[in-house]
Amino acid sequence: MFLPHISLADLEQTFFSKVLPKTLQLFDNLMYELSSEAKGLTSQNTELCSTVRNLLQTMVQLLETLTGCVRYVCTLQGCVPLESIRTLPSSVLYVIKNTFTHCKDSESVYCGHLHLISDLLQAMFKETYSLQKQLMELLDMIAMDSASTEENITDMVSVIHTVLEICSVISNMDHALHANTWKFIIKQSLKHHSLLRCHLKHPDILGGLCKDTLFSFHSCLQLAEQMKISQIQEGTDLRLFQKTVKLCRFFANSLVHYTKEFLSFFSDSCSQLHQLFLQIYSKFPPSLYAPDISEVHRDEISRVFLVALDPLINQLLPFSPFMEQVLNKKLGLPPEQQLPQCLILITIMDKLSSQPEEVQTLWNTGKSLSLFSALFFSFQQCSGELSLPVCLPEATSTGQPAVPITLYHYVCVHLCSFIASTLPSNFPQLEYALLDAVLSSSMITSLLAMDSWCFLARYGTAELCAHHVVVIAHLIKSWPSDCYQVSALGVLLRRMLFLMAPDHQAKFAHKFLPEEEENLAVWQHISLKALSPDLRKRVACQLCVAGLAQCGQWLNSRRTLGELRPVNTALSVLLAACNFAGDTLEAELQASILGVLGQFWTFLQAKQVLDEPCLQQTLCLLLHLLEFFIQALDAQLITQVFALQSSLFQLNPPDHVRLAMADFLSSMGKVFIPQEAQRQVVPQLSCLFASLLADQTWLVYQHALEAFTHFAEETSHEDVVPQCLNSEETKNKIVSFLAKRRQVEETTEARTERMKQERITCSAQFMKTTGELESIGEPLAKRACHPPSEEQYRAAVGTMEGAVEAVKLLLGKGSPPAWLAVKLEALHTAIANLRDSVR
Repeated sequence: MFLPHISLADLEQTFFSKVLPKTLQLFDNLMYELSSEAKGLTSQNTELCSTVRNLLQTMVQLLETLTGCVRYVCTLQGCVPLESIRTLPSSVLYVIKNTFTHCKDSESVYCGHLHLISDLLQAMFKETYSLQKQLMELLDMIAMDSASTEENITDMVSVIHTVLEICSVISNMDHALHANTWKFIIKQSLKHHSLLRCHLKHPDILGGLCKDTLFSFHSCLQLAEQMKISQIQEGTDLRLFQKTVKLCRFFANSLVHYTKEFLSFFSDSCSQLHQLFLQIYSKFPPSLYAPDISEVHRDEISRVFLVALDPLINQLLPFSPFMEQVLNKKLGLPPEQQLPQCLILITIMDKLSSQPEEVQTLWNTGKSLSLFSALFFSFQQCSGELSLPVCLPEATSTGQPAVPITLYHYVCVHLCSFIASTLPSNFPQLEYALLDAVLSSSMITSLLAMDSWCFLARYGTAELCAHHVVVIAHLIKSWPSDCYQVSALGVLLRRMLFLMAPDHQAKFAHKFLPEEEENLAVWQHISLKALSPDLRKRVACQLCVAGLAQCGQWLNSRRTLGELRPVNTALSVLLAACNFAGDTLEAELQASILGVLGQFWTFLQAKQVLDEPCLQQTLCLLLHLLEFFIQALDAQLITQVFALQSSLFQLNPPDHVRLAMADFLSSMGKVFIPQEAQRQVVPQLSCLFASLLADQTWLVYQHALEAFTHFAEETSHEDVVPQCLNSEETKNKIVSFLAKRRQVEETTEARTERMKQERITCSAQFMKTTGELESIGEPLAKRACHPPSEEQYRAAVGTMEGAVEAVKLLLGKGSPPAWLAVKLEALHTAIANLRDSVR
């Protein structure tokens, strides 16, 4: 070759700048001819086949020549100035990129006749591979420093960006080639960091890394799934799986190194990093959307790949834009990414305790949401995983192997650990998030917040616990009306009182005096068992006196429904006193309570109870109170209670009333029904049980099974038991319940699929209740259509009859509005149409 006769300083001016443009022109011509001739390639057309092979052979020779040029420059000692070979890198990269593209598209270019030229195509690929390897070796010898010209910087940036384009071409062609190409990009970017950092297309490089990481990860999962299906755990597939997992680890390490150096340039790219984690976790156990792979392969992916990716989160924690992305309240994540988001937040919580104070404050204060609030919000979206439930590995004690625990348990443990490390300055955000979650419409989210708050009460000081109890009590006391939020606060207050120091309990009782009517709303939620024996006895007595006074005042007045709410509060307080301190109540006080209860049953009417929610609450409280006094009820009162229940049940009462009835019927097993009441009560008792055991609402039905079982075990009226089981189907259900045998077995796959469909409905309901229901990507899953049962028809007709009776009752009280006649006429026509349709 003549290159040794040209000095390094003259190479660019004398040779490369003049020869390489012509070389590229020749290359383009060869590529054009190849593409044109290849369209007509067939085994019969030997002449065309020979032409194509000659073109490919010429291409291989051209690549060999370029490789020789690059190799020669590499043999020169010392660093190579970029200006001495300026034209060479860009020209060679152009050839490499287009040659690899030709090889990648060869199936379509050669129209299914690859076998005729496959040997030369393979030779061309190998020579291109060698050329790229040689060029990277040369580029690694180039010296750049602070004195480098702007032109040199521009050229090196162009080289890196072109190699990035090559990466997208060869991503699924060869693992080693792909990895080495990326290795060059990362190495050169870091090597010339100070010169190139403001010129590189960081979003493109980061996006390419994330894309190729996900592609390799999905390839791992596909191979693992295929091996699970074929039950082949060795051979070619296993070796390919192991290579692909290692490629994933390479990409993870590359992301970590690149992010460490150029994090400040990722302000607009944090969504790519966030999506990387979300998509990985969404396809990996315990996600409901993960493919079915063996535990061995899952552990290898976790040990080799996910462990390598984990440091990336550490690097991103101090970065404010990443925090804003992860804690964004309006992410709009699809169902499969809800659990991954929750797990990411848990991972961040685990890592924050070792971070500087300013980083902890960054996440705990947030911009859109605090980390606490974001976790509760994300947890609320995981209805399917919580219902299944999915399990995650967790070491229950130091030095012990990890065991699977439920998602709820896992989140609760990690959240409590994070609360223990929370800075005092971040407590306002913690308290806000806990209270907001307790008041959530999601019961399980509210429960998580209560568990976490109780941990805080135990872990913190006694004064902090007392302060929180007083705040919660004031919230309950000042709440405008009964609602689920008050119930949730009541449960929390009941639990927190058990954690108070005895002296603080005494102060609480003094602050919220039980004998004062305005404080009954607080005491109705409290378990008196939490108090010391002396304080419990005193408080129970004071509550009973105050509750009886409130009830007596209403019973001796006009008994208007508008004044019934304080009465229900008083009944709730009496119930709390009887349930939690009944053994400390004097006999005279118990007799007074029973006497007041008897007065309520003299005026309660089924139709009025059905129409008035406040009366429904009164009835439920009365039934629960009667359970406590069940053995002291006389024949008249028992008869009144069963007469009202029977009349009300015919009007199809709401579920909470049915549940109260079931509890009361269960307690009837403890008492012998007086002889004079048996004739009327026993048929009603058996009829009520039979109706509850045939209820279509699963919660009522399950409660009825338990209630009937307790009644049957305790009752002395053994002849009543078979009367309650009025069908063979009901008998079989009771037998299955007693044997703890499921009536319908559901496969794991079917249950998982059902959870996916149910979460769509739950998510839509959540969006609706929060006022953010927007158009969603897919329609709600339709329920399976089952023919209505006879019980459903009876319930519907019973509702109609109850409505008619209610209108009659209203007409008897006063003049009807003008529109009523028109409305009744329309209903008459609708009923006539219904009658005609069933004939």
